[in-house]
Formats: sequence, structure tokens, C-alpha cells
Amino acid sequence: MVIKKKMEKRMNVEGENSCPACGSTKIISDKDTGETVCSECGMVLTETVMDTGPEYRAFNIQEANDRRRTGSGYSYTIYDKGLSTVIKGDRDAKGNRLDSETRRRMRRLQKQDNRSKINETHTRNLSIAMAELDRMSSELHLPKNVKEQAAFIYRRALKEDLIRGRSIDAFVAASIYAACRLLKVPRPLKRVSEASTREHSEVAMTYRLLIRELNIKPPVDQPFKFVPSIASKLGVRQPTERLAVEILRAADKRKGLTGKDPRGLAAAALYMACQENDDRRVQRVIAEAAGTTEVTLRNRYRGLKEVLDDELPTIDHEAPVATVQ
Repeated sequence: MVIKKKMEKRMNVEGENSCPACGSTKIISDKDTGETVCSECGMVLTETVMDTGPEYRAFNIQEANDRRRTGSGYSYTIYDKGLSTVIKGDRDAKGNRLDSETRRRMRRLQKQDNRSKINETHTRNLSIAMAELDRMSSELHLPKNVKEQAAFIYRRALKEDLIRGRSIDAFVAASIYAACRLLKVPRPLKRVSEASTREHSEVAMTYRLLIRELNIKPPVDQPFKFVPSIASKLGVRQPTERLAVEILRAADKRKGLTGKDPRGLAAAALYMACQENDDRRVQRVIAEAAGTTEVTLRNRYRGLKEVLDDELPTIDHEAPVATVQ
């Protein structure tokens, strides 16, 4: 205790680690034994020192700065949230090889640990679901926040015991669509169903069940966010796309968008803008790009003309075009 106080006092005075016995500042850190030793008198200052350095080899400055000692962060998309424990190895903390009896016990512990993780129904369900979530997220090109939100919704459904007797894949697809709706990422239910292994009707039914049982209240889709994707499929010019957005804004100010299908309204606005800018597309092609029917497009087209009274808004062609991320 006295030596420790002397060492702390000397470190505070001199501003560096020094030997409390001889006062030498030539201190050696032995990483193999985990000891800090004075090179002058041989006194062991500290033992069992923890190495906080990296466990890898860095061959340049970028590798040394980019890679970290810690593992992956806390995530809902991993079945154990990234907080798993692993029992492996045949050496102790000091690197010494374990005897045969200890190795046999460690192998049994490892086997029991793996069985306890896999045999639990809850964990096994999450393991299958998160694998399907990874596959669908990659196919749908979903951002990380949508993937995390979908995993959180699925975990809520599992906690409420909604998945018992139902399809895991259908709940994963429904959770993805609910996350897209909540975060306003334009992914239609039909596209999500195509990426899933289940039928469209089953995914839609499961989505309605999630909304009802978990009390999820997704925002109402506005037709503005569907214009860029439809315009990209049609290959129309930017002034035409901008005019379609202005048509929808003018109709929205006159309360002409309430209660209508947003995709049908976006398709009708684009059809109207194409006619105005002489960038003509037939109704069938626009309806297919929007995922709606020609009858819906014509009905929404007539509705927009009645709301606007055949007075199309004017746009500033030199104004910058807003891009959708």
C-alpha cells in the first residue's frame, strides 16, 4: 500500500510512470506476461495488465484508423441483437494450453451453450426470420434504418404471440412493408410480395393483422412521392416531371386529392403533364408504370381537370429540380 502511494505521488510529480524503488523511468511493458517491470532494479510495478490495443495487423495508416477492437453494435436485425457469447479455444487467459480434462469439460460446455441457443423456440424463430429479412432487404435495396424498423416490428409481433401457427416469411414481408410505410420509403406492397416467398394475398392479410394488433398508424401516402419513380420508368423529361408535381400541388390546395388512390393521381398528373409538354405517352404505358389500371387513370384524369378547371399551373423552367433520395 505504501509503495502504491509512493508510485502514485511520483507519477503525479514527474508526470510519467517511474519506479518507486529506484526512481528510474525506464519501464518495460511485457505483453506476454502482462507485467510492467523496471529495467534498472527489476521490480514488478503492475501485473495482469490488459492490452487495449487491436487484435489484428495493420499494414498502413488507413487500416489502423478504420478498424476497431470492438465488434458490431447493438442491432435488432441480429437474432441475439449482436450480444452473443461464444465458448471456444483450448488455451487459458495467459496462453497456456489446457489439460485434457479441462478441454473435455470446455467442449461439453460449448455443446450445451450451442444447444441452449438453438433449441429455444423464440431464438430459433428469430434466427430464421432475420435470415429472411436480410435476403428481402438486399433484394428490395432497403436502407439500414428501414431494416432495423422492420426487425423491431417483427420482434413486437413475436412478443405478442401473433406468429404462432402462421408463416414466418409472411410476417417478415408484412413487417418490411409496415416499416417502409412508417419511414416513407416508396416500396409498394406488390413489389414486397414479389420479393417474398408467400402469396400477395397472404402478405396483405398479415399486414392488416399487424396494423390492427400492434396499433401501428402509418402515415397516408401522398401522390407526390410516386411521381419520380413513375417518371423514371417512363423516361419523361424533367420539365414534364416538374409540371406533374405542380399539378398535384395545385389540386391539393383545392382539396382535390382527398380519398383518392395516390398512384392513380400521380399517373393522371403525369399523363396531363405529358400532354401539355408534348411529351406524349399512351395511357396503357403510364398505367403499367404506375401499377394501376387505365380505367383508374382516366377517372383520376377527369377528376384533376374538374378540380383545376382546365387551368394548369405554370412552372419556372430555370428553377432547380428537387431530387428524391
